[in-house]
Amino acid sequence: MVPIATARTATVAELKAQVNTEVVDPFYSPSAGTTDEDGYEYADYKPHYPVLSWEPLVEQEVTDRGLSADPEKKALFSAAQKVKNLTPVIGTEVIGIDLRQLNPSQKDELALLVAEKGVVFFRDQELNVHEQLELGRYFGPLHKYPTSGVPKDPGLEEVHGVYSDAANRRNPAAFAEFDLSHSDLRPLLIAEPGFQKYLEDLTALHSAVSQADRARAKGLPVRREPVENVHPIVRVHPVTGWNSVYVNKGFTRRIIGVPKAESDAILQFLWRQLSENPDFQVRFHWEPNSVAVWDNRVVTHSATFDFWPQTRHALRVTPHGEKPECAADYELRTGKAAKDYQTELWKKQGIEPPQPDTANVRVRGYNY
Repeated sequence: MVPIATARTATVAELKAQVNTEVVDPFYSPSAGTTDEDGYEYADYKPHYPVLSWEPLVEQEVTDRGLSADPEKKALFSAAQKVKNLTPVIGTEVIGIDLRQLNPSQKDELALLVAEKGVVFFRDQELNVHEQLELGRYFGPLHKYPTSGVPKDPGLEEVHGVYSDAANRRNPAAFAEFDLSHSDLRPLLIAEPGFQKYLEDLTALHSAVSQADRARAKGLPVRREPVENVHPIVRVHPVTGWNSVYVNKGFTRRIIGVPKAESDAILQFLWRQLSENPDFQVRFHWEPNSVAVWDNRVVTHSATFDFWPQTRHALRVTPHGEKPECAADYELRTGKAAKDYQTELWKKQGIEPPQPDTANVRVRGYNY
């Protein structure tokens, strides 16, 4: 017999009303509220949203400190108790270093290490927020986030506050791959050589409009009007000379000069590779006073809410980077050839890179 439903079936409208369809971005969405601040040691550093007005964002001249570094990083590594590579391709933990005590040579070498490994982790750091700002400014002028929360203490507008506690429980049904707590490397390892070359000739629109619209919809201030710019899909790192994919799901809107269906397919492919391919990922177990230093030009980062109902509180400072440069422009400016990240890894390991025209070998990405 066919079972017959005796209870009334919910209408489509009722079902939609039961689901929270709002897009949640844990890095750029305003907080959903927090619990009582009484007794919380770092209450003054929780994010709030002052009504301020800043000048429009303009391109800034930046000289990467990694260009001045010793390639062997002798000053930095000799001061550490241990240097541990967390995966073959991304992530290093440096143990026994006090970030407050780094001299200029060590800071330059840190910049180079971060460029090469994507993200570098430190534990047991006692630096305060002002020392964090001072360290950040060494690497370049600091960015001020126009919509995200800043600490309550005055003069800390260059600090991006990230805070979540028991009041910020996420809907587990709304889990997405970008909720994972990891950093993802963006090397150009994710396609066959022909597709890689195709990507190198593309540009995409990057926009901050949606973040501003989201803040205004919540009744929060936008401290600087959003900008939109066109950047290459594949950019070259100014220090390493390595190609990397330069897309971000939060900001990259469409590829210029191709049909929308093609743009959507390519971007979805790239985003899925970044978020779902473990060959390019590293995950870090946070402890109090842990510090991560990552290169926002070559890695993406995200967080998980698996710590709930515990508190997650972090302070971030971000030096400005240079205008993204495609391989052709980089090679014209420097006279050097842009490099393939995987090929450079193989060379360091003493492995002869497979040739694309070899009959029995097809070049693929790392463990891909």
